[in-house]
Amino acid sequence: MSVVGIIGGQWGDEGKGKIVDLLSEKADMVIRFSGGPNAGHTVINSHGEFKLHLVPSSICNSHAISLISSGVVVSAEALLDEIDLLQRSHVAVSNMFVSERAHLIMPYHILLDKLEEESRGGSALGTTLRGVGPAYEDKVARRGIRVGDILDRDNLIHRLRIALDHNNTIITKVYGAAPLSLEDIYSQCCQYAERLAPFIRDIEPMVQEALDSDALILLEGAQGTLLDINFGTYPYVTSSSPIIGGACIGIGLGPTRIERVLGVFKSYITRVGSGPMPTELMDEVGDIIRERAHEYGATTGRPRRCGWFDAVAGHFSAQVNGFTGIVLTRLDVLDGFSSIRICTEYRLDDKRIRHFPSNSSVLERCEPIYEELPGWTGSVSHVRRFQDLPAEARTYVARLEELIGCPVDFISVGPRREESIVIRPLA
Repeated sequence: MSVVGIIGGQWGDEGKGKIVDLLSEKADMVIRFSGGPNAGHTVINSHGEFKLHLVPSSICNSHAISLISSGVVVSAEALLDEIDLLQRSHVAVSNMFVSERAHLIMPYHILLDKLEEESRGGSALGTTLRGVGPAYEDKVARRGIRVGDILDRDNLIHRLRIALDHNNTIITKVYGAAPLSLEDIYSQCCQYAERLAPFIRDIEPMVQEALDSDALILLEGAQGTLLDINFGTYPYVTSSSPIIGGACIGIGLGPTRIERVLGVFKSYITRVGSGPMPTELMDEVGDIIRERAHEYGATTGRPRRCGWFDAVAGHFSAQVNGFTGIVLTRLDVLDGFSSIRICTEYRLDDKRIRHFPSNSSVLERCEPIYEELPGWTGSVSHVRRFQDLPAEARTYVARLEELIGCPVDFISVGPRREESIVIRPLA
């Protein structure tokens, strides 16, 4: 038995979809453990190109069981859209299941997400407006609707009435918007139940059976460590815990079962939405990286903010997750730069610091202190062995290993599965 976590080490969008798709070729089970349709994982393989938001990125490997765990908040509409897309592309979905304990994103969650962001004005958090935050709020407040609830119509109408009464009060009294209809939402849920019933399972026994056998299990994270509700740049964070600890809670998995934790990092760094980002490049270099890498959100289409690699934040991510190895993606994007910078420290007022501040207002005042390394000429996208990379690229990788504090196990040099360098394969 081997359990391997695939965790975003930055502010999300690190390329976890490609990595899970690649590594799932050898996996028996892949489990998405947190987040919702606010995540966007792009997968490119022989079946085509897919932008997945809920379905695990392993779905194109039919031998692997793909699970959506109880830690995920599920939009039934988004999930059905993805199932339809995959089936039109002749990708089998018969091995994909969603936990009956997972919570549903309801129409009132999406409306509340929009109303709350609008009310913040210039202080908006930059959410994806998918209703994820309000769904987690209802979950914690114990009035959420779970996936399994839609299969029991009598229980559903009872629970839905309680949840809608509360949320309609906020919609009408706080925001002055029109209330939503109980009958309409109930009818919609019943329609979803008819189509989703074959996919809804009590997945915990399936996970336990895999754990007890000689299975290779991948834990697919969404978003990134710096967006974690506890350890991210609060309040500019997501509503769940995308770190490896969130996998234990989201799946029902003992921490001692996890043998390997891979942190996925871009060779530079990006961020979507509001919040501090010390190494953000507001110049031609940032524009070149964005256009060369097509840094636009898979979920929202918003342009991503781009910057040099932040090793202060990277080291913090490694500490919080206990990374055993690094997956370095998009190395090809740095082709052709005469020099490449790495942020090794921050300047905070008159001090130099190497720790990642817990307070966003403090991080906002931090200025990056850079170390400059020589770049390389030519393209690395054709390289498949680490020793065949340009010497300057190998030096850059080695320096990131030193600063983050763990070895690089895999390097991605392009968006496709085969555009990868394997240094330390999965067992």
